[in-house]
Amino acid sequence: MRRFLFLTALLSLLLALSIPSPARNQNANSNSSGTQNTNSARKRPPVFRATKDQIKQAQAILKGRGFYAGEQTGKLDPDTREGLKKYQAAESIKVTGTLNKLTLERMQITLTDKQKAM
Repeated sequence: MRRFLFLTALLSLLLALSIPSPARNQNANSNSSGTQNTNSARKRPPVFRATKDQIKQAQAILKGRGFYAGEQTGKLDPDTREGLKKYQAAESIKVTGTLNKLTLERMQITLTDKQKAM
């Protein structure tokens, strides 16, 4: 009887060790969102954002060049983005529809110190 109990315990132990658990599985995700959280992941750089005043200046320039017909609101609305795309295409720079650093520099709009560092 002891021999039977010993063999049952041994088989149970072997079975338990043969089934991979999530804690031992190296391919298991470390969070529940389905993405792996690794130490080698790079931090994203800060997002470049134009100020309200810069957007107003850009809208005035776009209006002067005939790429924008709206008001100088200081908001990147769809019409402003369309005007920026036309301006960027005319200036042979990457067409993004955003007021990125290159577009502001090409429009000769002064950058903030924080924007210059980016």
